Amino acid sequence: MAHIEFLDETMRDGQQSLWGMRMQAGMALPVAPLVDKTGFRVIDLAGSSLMEVMIKHARENPWEGLDLLVDAMPRTRLRGGMRSNASVTFGVTPDALMDCWMRQLNEHGVRSFWIYDVLFNIDKMHRLAKVAKEYGSEVAGAVMFALSPVHTDEFFAEKAGQLAASPDIDTILLYDTAGVLEKERLKTLVPAIKAKIGDTPLEFHANNILGLSGKAYVDIIEYGVTILHTASRPMANGPSVPSTESVVRNIELLGHTHDLDTSLFQPVADHFRAVGQAAGFLVDQFNEYDVLAMEHQIPGGMTGTLKAQLAQYNMTDRLADVLEETAVVRRELGYPGMATPFSQLVGTLAVLNVVTGERYSVVPDEVIQYAAGFYGDPVAPVEPDVMDRIMSSSRAKEVVANPPEQPTIEELRKRYGTKNDDELILRALVPEHDLKAMWAAGPVARDYPLLSSPELDEARRLMKVANSPVVQIRSEAMNLTLRRKGA
Repeated sequence: MAHIEFLDETMRDGQQSLWGMRMQAGMALPVAPLVDKTGFRVIDLAGSSLMEVMIKHARENPWEGLDLLVDAMPRTRLRGGMRSNASVTFGVTPDALMDCWMRQLNEHGVRSFWIYDVLFNIDKMHRLAKVAKEYGSEVAGAVMFALSPVHTDEFFAEKAGQLAASPDIDTILLYDTAGVLEKERLKTLVPAIKAKIGDTPLEFHANNILGLSGKAYVDIIEYGVTILHTASRPMANGPSVPSTESVVRNIELLGHTHDLDTSLFQPVADHFRAVGQAAGFLVDQFNEYDVLAMEHQIPGGMTGTLKAQLAQYNMTDRLADVLEETAVVRRELGYPGMATPFSQLVGTLAVLNVVTGERYSVVPDEVIQYAAGFYGDPVAPVEPDVMDRIMSSSRAKEVVANPPEQPTIEELRKRYGTKNDDELILRALVPEHDLKAMWAAGPVARDYPLLSSPELDEARRLMKVANSPVVQIRSEAMNLTLRRKGA
């Protein structure tokens, strides 16, 4: 029997997958102390995309919100995540700014990190890990799983071994964004990786997009993996990870042990469910098995983005065509792993191919940069005829002639007009007008007004069933009249 450690994804992958990164600090603060007391090995919390969304959509200073959450969870190590060569942008971020980003997260109290790169620029991952070690932080080197003819057990094992060779890498994180791993593959993949990484611990994260990942969590324990990523039930499943509640029950039934205080599961779940429902966000999701998803491997959160892109052209009925086209584009581009930024680049290109009716007639700059190797070497060659179409596009010559720059941190501070590195990162992430709106909005709210009550719940129920144009509700606490539009 094994002793299982849990990493909580409620406030990072859970809200990224279900809430589109729109979890404001005040939405989590009321129960953050309970999550902190639950006994998780690590609580995943911070990422550059979260910071961008907080500024643009919530007008909330992400550094201030991060500080509030860090202060509320002093017992547990908190995790931040980053790509090896980019922050928010789908392009390439200068190394100096990535190093600065790593240092500032540490300065704000983040002490665990996962670093990933689906093209496996190992040298850049190692460099960022070394920066984290300036603060004594834990670092997980991520192996982003994907299905393709080139993504063999040997491929992943070799990359894991290269990552683990650095003394600055503490764990290896096997990350299944599409939730496609099953026992048949785990029984060969995990031993191959463990043979290369030796005693380095292996973590497992799988998004439950196909409904398979809960079983994969149970199966992978057989092969010596004892660190599992889960989320509170309302923030779990669907495009998110399996729920802590279900995985804990399963491992207990199998005789494994853990250190979690299960009495805290329900109040945490009740809180996030209430906030999600009040804000109009997804909670308590479940997906059905989809064979096509095994081919396109689009992360769950990307489906909403594709729908929004099609809606701009009044073509939402073409989603199935876009998903099929995504699988084709992914093959033609050399099977990039379907995580940021390539899930977005492949998906957007598929939308453009369907919308225009002429494949590769419109090619985004980022796809040109990928084909030119600006992100690193593709895991397989781009198909020759597709490469010709990309490089003959109207923007190709200019993009290729301007590879990513590598300014120093001093040059970046001068460019953005600040010596404060917190502010430097914000200015590099978002436009000035968004920052001005954020600063004008005032301090970060420490709670979230739950737009729900027994009375309002009753009002919603009545409005659904009432045939009359006007509904009146009276109670000791409220006198409410609701009129349908036009009544």
